Amino acid sequence: MKELWKLKYSDIKKGLNSGEFTPTDLAQSLISRIEAEDSKIKAFLSWEKESILKAAAESTERRKSGKPLSEFDGIPIGVKDNICIENTITSCASKILENYRSPFHATAIEKLLAKGFVLIPRANMDEFAMGSSTENSAYQVTKNPFDTARIPGGSSGGSAAAVAASFVPVALGSDTGGSVRQPASLCGIYGLKPTYGTVSRYGLVAYASSLDQIGPLSKDIDGIIDVYSVISGKDQRDATSKNIPAFDPSKVKELPWKGLKIGKMKITSEIEPDVAKAYESLLAELESKGAQLIDLDFSLLSNSIPIYYIIATAECSSNLSRFDGIRFGQRKDPSGKLDDLYVTSRSEGFGKEVQRRILLGTFSLSAGYYDAYYGRAQKARVLIKKEYEGYFSKVDLILQPTSPTTAFKVGEKTSDPIQMYKADILTTSVNLAGVPAMSVPIGTDSKGLPIGLQITAPALHEDKIFGFAKMISDWASKVELPETIK
Repeated sequence: MKELWKLKYSDIKKGLNSGEFTPTDLAQSLISRIEAEDSKIKAFLSWEKESILKAAAESTERRKSGKPLSEFDGIPIGVKDNICIENTITSCASKILENYRSPFHATAIEKLLAKGFVLIPRANMDEFAMGSSTENSAYQVTKNPFDTARIPGGSSGGSAAAVAASFVPVALGSDTGGSVRQPASLCGIYGLKPTYGTVSRYGLVAYASSLDQIGPLSKDIDGIIDVYSVISGKDQRDATSKNIPAFDPSKVKELPWKGLKIGKMKITSEIEPDVAKAYESLLAELESKGAQLIDLDFSLLSNSIPIYYIIATAECSSNLSRFDGIRFGQRKDPSGKLDDLYVTSRSEGFGKEVQRRILLGTFSLSAGYYDAYYGRAQKARVLIKKEYEGYFSKVDLILQPTSPTTAFKVGEKTSDPIQMYKADILTTSVNLAGVPAMSVPIGTDSKGLPIGLQITAPALHEDKIFGFAKMISDWASKVELPETIK
């Protein structure tokens, strides 16, 4: 069988539409790839071979009859385990939802199916999207395809690893504080966190409702643009959905180098030397092409980690209260007493990190502490949003490293939650402000591990991010998997 799994998204789309190969050929190639390699990577919690082949066969028939649902008909897409698919287990990588089958599709899933995408669930994740390494899954630890002794990032680590390992050409993740961008960076692929409200959250199991956003991951920019154009747009079932049409890919145009105003950060001690070198090398190249580099003061954003974790844990405390063994979740009733049912169901169903964040959020919302913590954090969030507005009155785009480090080893930070939280130091402020950002691969460190660049734009200006990403695509093309996994 031809190794179609090696193709990037843009080549797959071209091949399907030209008739070079069929959706069934493609699905069989990817299934063979998953069967051969996922025991090393553990990107998927489970996947149903028969349903994938059935969907691919239906797409093949539509294409043979000349009636494809769209130009995307037959393209496989991985799906993170917190995005609901009808009659499919959606466990959020948690024991408490181990056997939960969703009775409905998420809006993003409905839109993908309407265009003929072939779904490949369930990509592993940190439990309830709480983590930066995919080590908090209740079932397995996903490994980085560039080095299986290292983490892929999180919480969308399964989706990112699946794309990087060529199990799927594109995938859906969710981003609350960097959970699409950080694993995209550590796995050497593209990952977009859209403007808040441009992609419906209906059917995304909530972690922190004012921060969560579904976003695509891909090995090339075309996959990001196409998937975003399909899943974006107003949804009446989501009260936070913006009243805008779906993104129009024709808006994407390369930006002029000359006069382009780029906001940059000063390198701090948290940034690894190899990451700093790659970042500064790119900035120097941009300046040589005529871009104007402008130093921005990120001192206020340095407080984004504590602000983020107060708001996120408060919202998670509220959102996860429904998983009590009665309304949702596995029921553990050892004594027949109501209090014991709640305590046992939740203590056995939730992992340690989820319990930690629920307790932190409950504390910050409690009487006597609400104003001191949650209230102050919300006021500080307004300042961060205004800070971004100030930045974009001076610059067109902001460039930063996505992650201060490349992928760290499995188990390296699990004993120190604070160090793990610092992995998101450069990404959380974007979610607090609600602006769009994307991670783009720009090179590798001395160990061959990927380095990502975070591109941030004003709200609703994903087109600027995409246009700039196309301009620097030569850097991304240099990031390739090592021979051991190719």
